[in-house]
Amino acid sequence: MMFTLIVVICCSCYVLLRWKKSASNGGKMFPYLIEENKRSSKPSSPTPLGRNSEEVNHRMGGSHVHNNIASRIQNSTSPPPSPPKSPTNKKVSNSRRDSIYDYKSEAAKKVELIAKNRDERRQRQADEKAQKDLIMHLEQNNPYWEFSQMIRDFRNGIDFRPLREHDPVVENQITVCVRKRPLNDKEDRRKEVDVITVNTKNQLIVHEPKHKVDLTKYLENQNFRFDYVFDDSCSNDIVYKFTAKPLVKTIFEGGMATCFAYGQTGSGKTHTMGGEFRGKQQNFRNGIYGLVAVDVFKLLNHQKYAQKNYMVSASFFEIYGKLVFDLLAKKQRLRVLEDGKQQVQVVGLTEKIVSKVEDVIDLIQKGSMERTSGQTSANSNSSRSHAVFQIILRKSGSKHVDGKFSLIDLAGNERGADTNKSNRQTRIEGADINKSLLALKECIRALGRKGAHLPFRGSKLTQVLRDSFIGEKSRTCMIALISPGNFSVDHSLNTLRYADRVKELIATDSPEDDAADVAMYGEEDISEDINEGDEEMLQDEERRLHISSMEWEVLESNRHVIESCVYFHKMACDLYKASQKNGFDKNHYATNWKNLLNEMIDIQKEALLKANEFCNVLDGRV
Repeated sequence: MMFTLIVVICCSCYVLLRWKKSASNGGKMFPYLIEENKRSSKPSSPTPLGRNSEEVNHRMGGSHVHNNIASRIQNSTSPPPSPPKSPTNKKVSNSRRDSIYDYKSEAAKKVELIAKNRDERRQRQADEKAQKDLIMHLEQNNPYWEFSQMIRDFRNGIDFRPLREHDPVVENQITVCVRKRPLNDKEDRRKEVDVITVNTKNQLIVHEPKHKVDLTKYLENQNFRFDYVFDDSCSNDIVYKFTAKPLVKTIFEGGMATCFAYGQTGSGKTHTMGGEFRGKQQNFRNGIYGLVAVDVFKLLNHQKYAQKNYMVSASFFEIYGKLVFDLLAKKQRLRVLEDGKQQVQVVGLTEKIVSKVEDVIDLIQKGSMERTSGQTSANSNSSRSHAVFQIILRKSGSKHVDGKFSLIDLAGNERGADTNKSNRQTRIEGADINKSLLALKECIRALGRKGAHLPFRGSKLTQVLRDSFIGEKSRTCMIALISPGNFSVDHSLNTLRYADRVKELIATDSPEDDAADVAMYGEEDISEDINEGDEEMLQDEERRLHISSMEWEVLESNRHVIESCVYFHKMACDLYKASQKNGFDKNHYATNWKNLLNEMIDIQKEALLKANEFCNVLDGRV
C-alpha cells in the first residue's frame, strides 16, 4: 500500500510539471502523442481503467483536466514513446526503398561497380577476339592481317599516279631510281604483307610495322623520292627505257656510261640486269645486258655513226673480295695494276670482238654460268661477287677506247645482324661487299660534285671502274631494287637510304644551292658532310672492314703458298730426275732451278709481309 502511494505521488508530480510546460505550448501537454494519434490509421482499443487509475482520479479531485490526463494514461497502455528528435530541415521520406542495394555501404557499392565494369570489359574483349578470329578466318589465317588492314585503309586515302611507258624521259648525269618487285612464292606462303606503296612516278612510301610498349600495333610511314620509281607492274623494257637506254648514245659521243643494280640479296638484281627467268632458264635478251647490246648495234648502223667505222668488243669479269676473275676464260685470275700514265689496267682480261647481238648473248650466258654464288639467309643461290659486263667501242685498228658501257650486277648487300648467323666465310664476304659498296657510293658522290677528289682506291670495284667516273661526259645510273615483304623491310630501308644519300648530294646548276652546299660542308673539303659522331662510327666500321679484308688476303696468300709448294715440289723433283741422267744440260738445269727458287722466295716473302701487317693491325700498332 505504501509503495502504491509513492508511485501515485510521483506520477502526479510529473503530470503537473508537464501541464505547466504545455501552457507555454498552447495548451498541449503531449504534442507528440497527439501527432502520433493523428498519424495512426487505427486507434488503439480502450482498456478499462485499473484500480490505480481510479485512485488517481479520486485523488485529483475529479477535475476536467485531470480526467483528460487519466484518459490519456488509460489509452496509452503501451510504454510511452521516446521524445521527438530535434527538428531538422530535411524531410523524412517514409516511402519504401526500392532495392536492397540502397542499404549497402559505399565500399560495397564500389566493389559491385568494379565487378560490373570488369564483366563488361571481359565481354567486350571476348567480342573483339571473336571478331578477330572471324577476320583471320576470312583472311586465311594471316597473322599480319591487322597491318594489312591498316595499309589498305592508308592506300584508300591517297591518289595513285604511277610511272607509265608514255611518260617523258629526263636525262641527268646521275640517275637514281628504285624498282619494287612483286611478292614471290616464298613470301606468299609465309603470308607476308606488301609494305611498299608506289603512289607517284618518283615517290614511294614504306609502311614499317611496329609495336608500342603496350604491344599495340601501328605503322610508321616513311617517304622517299627519286628520279623514277618503278612499281611491281613495270617490265624490264620500261625500266630499261628510263635508265640505261639514254646512256647508250653517250659511248658513241666519246663518253663513259655506267649502270649499277644495287639491293638486298633476292631483290631482283640478276633478273633486271640479266633477264627474266623461265624456270631455271634465263632469257638474256630482255635483260638490260641484252637490251643495251641491241641498241648499240642499232646506233652502230645509224647513218650518223656508220662513217666512224667503230668496232665493238665485250668483256665479262667478276670481283670476288679483292680478287678479279675472268668469266670468259674459266675464271682465270686477273691482276689490276696502274700503268705509267696512272691508268688502271686489268692485266690478262679477255676481250672478244662481237659483230651481232647473238654474239653478245652467248658471252653473257657463258659468263653467268661461271659466276660465284653462295647461300645466305635471304637467298639459297645468292651472287657473292660483283659481275661487270663491258661493251667497248674502238675505231678499227686502234687501241684507244672511244667509249665504254659498264653494266654491273652488284653482290647482294647484307646487314651485320644477318651475317652473324652465317659461317665465317660468308661473314668475310659480306664485310668486303659492304666495303666496296661504301667506296662506290663515295665515288658517285664525287662524280656529282664536279672537281671533288675521287677515292677510287677504296676497293677493287671502284679501282677497275676508275675511268667510268672521270670526265665531263661520264654518266651513271643506279637502279636500287627492293623486296616488298614485311620480313625484308629493314633491308629495303637500308637500300633506300643508300640510294637517297647518293641522289641527295648531287650538285645542282643553281648558284644558290651551290652556295648553300659550301656553307653546309665547309670550304676546305666540300665532300665531307658527316658530323663527329658519324665520322667516329664510320672510322670504326672502316677499321672492322679493313681487318676483315686483311684476313681475307692472308688466307688467300696462305692458299697460294700451299699451291706453290705443291708446284715447287713437282718441278724440283723433275729437275732432280733430269740431272741424274747422263749428259744433262747443266746451264739449263742451273737456270731453271734458280728461277724456281726465286719464284718460291717471292711468293713466301709476299705472304710474310701480309702476315706481319695483319699481326700489327690485330695488335693495334697500325
